[in-house]
Amino acid sequence: MKAYKNYNKQDIQLLAILLFILVFIAGCASTKYIEDYQAIVKKVRIDSIAPEYKEAAYTYVQNDIKPIEGLGINVFIYNIFNTKNGKYKKNNIKPLGSPPPILDSTLVEISRSQIEKFLKSKGFFNATVKSDIKVRKKKATLTFTATTGAPFIVNKLTNEIPDQTVKALYLNNKSNFSHLSVGMQYDEDSLSYEREEIYKMMRRNGYYDFVRPYVRFSPDSNQNNNKVSVKLIVDDPIDSTDRHRVYKIGETNILIAPNTEGFTDSIKFNKRSFNGVRFTDLSGKFRRNPIVRYDFLKKGEIYDIDNETLTYDRLYELNVFKNVKIEYLKNKDTAGVIDPVILLIPQKRMSNRIEGEIPFNNATVGFTLSNTYTNNNFLKGGEKFQFQVKGGLQSRFIDGRSIFSDIYQRDFSVGASLTVPRLMVPFRIPTMGKNGIPYTTFSSSYLYALQKDITIRRIFINAISYDWVETKSKLHSLTPLNFEYRFGSILIDTLDKSNIERYEANKQLLEQNSYNITLLGRKDFTLGMKYAYSLNADKLLQNRSFIYFRGNIDIAGNMLQGISSLLGNKHDPANGDYGKVLGLPFNQYVRPEIDIRWYKSLGPESQLVTRLNTGIGYAYGNSTAIPFEKLFYAGGSSGVRAWQARTLGPGNYNREVITSSEARASSFGLDQLGQMRIEANLEYRFLLARKFWGGKLNGATFIDAGNIWNIAKGNPQPQTYFKFDQLGEQIAIGTGLGFRYDVQFFVFRFDVGLKLKDPQFAPGEQWVISKFINGGKTFKENYLATHSPDRYRFLQYNFGIGMPF
Repeated sequence: MKAYKNYNKQDIQLLAILLFILVFIAGCASTKYIEDYQAIVKKVRIDSIAPEYKEAAYTYVQNDIKPIEGLGINVFIYNIFNTKNGKYKKNNIKPLGSPPPILDSTLVEISRSQIEKFLKSKGFFNATVKSDIKVRKKKATLTFTATTGAPFIVNKLTNEIPDQTVKALYLNNKSNFSHLSVGMQYDEDSLSYEREEIYKMMRRNGYYDFVRPYVRFSPDSNQNNNKVSVKLIVDDPIDSTDRHRVYKIGETNILIAPNTEGFTDSIKFNKRSFNGVRFTDLSGKFRRNPIVRYDFLKKGEIYDIDNETLTYDRLYELNVFKNVKIEYLKNKDTAGVIDPVILLIPQKRMSNRIEGEIPFNNATVGFTLSNTYTNNNFLKGGEKFQFQVKGGLQSRFIDGRSIFSDIYQRDFSVGASLTVPRLMVPFRIPTMGKNGIPYTTFSSSYLYALQKDITIRRIFINAISYDWVETKSKLHSLTPLNFEYRFGSILIDTLDKSNIERYEANKQLLEQNSYNITLLGRKDFTLGMKYAYSLNADKLLQNRSFIYFRGNIDIAGNMLQGISSLLGNKHDPANGDYGKVLGLPFNQYVRPEIDIRWYKSLGPESQLVTRLNTGIGYAYGNSTAIPFEKLFYAGGSSGVRAWQARTLGPGNYNREVITSSEARASSFGLDQLGQMRIEANLEYRFLLARKFWGGKLNGATFIDAGNIWNIAKGNPQPQTYFKFDQLGEQIAIGTGLGFRYDVQFFVFRFDVGLKLKDPQFAPGEQWVISKFINGGKTFKENYLATHSPDRYRFLQYNFGIGMPF
C-alpha cells in the first residue's frame, strides 16, 4: 500500500536553490546595519608573494578584518541577536554568532607590518609591503602587495661553543634534528627549531641546569649577493667557574601525603631504602611496588628530561593521585648527583555515582536508573574496582490511561569489574609503560530482561581483558577468554484461544518475527575471544587533520569445535543437532566491525568529519545464527540521526506487514535488527559563540546514510535481505542541525535529524522530504492508519553527552 503519491523532484531542487539563495543573502545583508562611513571587508588579496608563503602570510591578517568563510551562517546568527532599529547594538551584545569584519585602517596597518616581518623572517630582508583599500557600496577589498626582492641564502654556518664536551655532543647529534645547511634560504623558524632541539638534547643527556637562553644565533647579512652567514652560540653558565655539568640520578624519595589535603609540617621518612628508592607512605593506603613501577628516574643513570616527563604522565595515569610534583636536591656529598623527590597527594579513593535517563518518543516512555560504586585504590596498588546496579522499564502510551499503565519492558543488570594497572599473565614479560599503562580487567555481569508476553532473557558474562598502548596513537585490547551463558524463554501464548484477538496477534507476532524471537528464546553457551585496535584515538578532541581507525573482531566456538572434532563427534546443526557444553549448544561465529573516519581541519574553529562504520555477523560450524545480542541496529544519536535507534531497516522492511496493531506494538525493538550494518556520516562543525553561559557553543550540520540487513537464512521477511543491485533503494538518508555546548570537561549535544529518504517505502516514494514540505499532515494520518500505534516522525531529536563520533 502506498503511503503517499510521488512528489515532483524538480520542485525539491527548486526549493533547495531558494534556500541556498536566502542563506547567502542573509549573510550578505550586514551592510545595511553599519554606519554610512563604515564598510565590511569582503575580500583580502595578497599579491606578489610566492605561493608557498601566501597561506602563512594570510594568518597575519588580523582576525577582525578577515572575510567570513562559507555562507556566513555565523554572521546571520549574530545579526539576529545584535541589531536594533536597523543598526548594530553598541552595548548588551549577545555572544552568539560572529560579527561581520568591519574595515579598520589601524588593523590594516598592523596586518601590513606583520606580513612584512613575516617575509623578513623567511629570508627576504629587503621586503616591503604596501596596503591598498578599495570600497564600493560599503564593501571593502584589501590588497597587500609585497616587494620581496631576492631571498638571502646561508653561505656559511659556524659555531661558538666554548665547552668542548657540549660541542662534541652537538656535532654528533645534529644530523638527527638540524634543519640548517649551507645553501638553504634563511628562515628564523629553522633557527627556533634548532634552539629547541639543542635544549632537548642537553636535557636528555644529563645537563639538568641547562636552559634555552644559553642558545642564540648571530646572523651576518652585510655581504654581497644576498648572502648571510649564521653563527650558533652556546654560552657557558653565568657566574660559574665550571662548564656545563652532567648530573646523575641519586637516591629517589617517593613521599605520599597523609590525606587529600596535602602534606603537614611534620614528615617522618622511611628509614629503609631499596634499589635506590626510599618509599614513604604517610597515608598507609598504598603498596610500594605498584607505585615504584612507574618511577623512571633510576639511580645511577644520567638525568634525562624524557624520563621525568614519563614519570609524571604514568603517576597521573594511575588515577589515584590528584597532584604529582618532582623536585631535585643536589647531593651535598657527591658532586654531579641530584636526588629526585617525588611528592604525591592522593585523591579521593571511593565514589558513588547515580545516573538516570529518560528514553522516549511519541509512543513510548521509560527510565533507566543506575548506581555505580568505584574504589580507585582497591588493593592499595591503583586497582580500580567498580560495582554497578542498573534497572529500567519502558511503557507504551495508551489514551486515557496513566503513563506507566502498560509497561512492556523491564531490565535489570548487576556487574562488577576489577582493573589492575599491569598485565597479569602466567609468564614473564618486560615492564611496560613507556607509552601508556597496560591494564588487566576481570569482569562479571548478569542481565535480566523481560519483554511483556514475549520473552525473558538471562545472560551471565565473565571475561578477562588486556589493554595496552603500542604508541600514543595505537591502542590494543585483547580478551582471550570470554564466557557467556544465555538462558532465554519465549512467553508468547499461541494455545489460549479464549481471547481470539490476542490469540491472532500472538500468532502473527510469532510468524512475522520467528527468526529474532527464536534467538531470544535460545539457551546456549559462548566461549570465545575478542580483539580491538584503534589508531589516533588520542586526537579525537583536537581540531586537526587526521585519519581515525577502530577495528574489532569477536570470534567464538572455534576451540570447542576443534575439540569436538578431535573427539570424533559429528553433529548436524541445520537439523537441530548441535555440539554441546554443559548440556547447552555452543555458539560458533565471527563478527568483525570497522569504524574509519577522516577529520579535516578547516580553520581554528571549524572541522569537517567523514565517517564509515560497517560490521557483519556470520554464524558457521556449530551455529546457524549469531546470538541476539550480536545483531546490529541502525539509527540513534551516533548513527543515522533522523531515525530513533532500532526503528530503521532491515533493508526495505516496512512494519505494515504486521497487520495487528497489538502485535506491532509488542514486537517494537525486536523486528528491526540485522546481521550486517553500513552507515556513513558527513558532518561540518563550526563555532557559534565563544562565550555562552560559561562555555562555548558550537554548531554542526550533517548528512547521514545507512541501513542494516539480514544475510542469514531463515528470516520470514525477504525484503530485509541485502541485495547489492538494489543498494540504492535500501539506503536511508537523513540530514540535520546540531548544537554542542562545550564546558571544557563535558560536551552536551543536541541534534535534530530530518528524514530525506526512507527505504521502507516503494522506490518511487522514498524521498519523504517532499511530504515534509507539502502534505505532511495527511501523510502522517495515512501512515498511522496502517501502522498503528507507530506514528511517522519526520524530525528526530537526539540528546547526548560527548561528540557523536
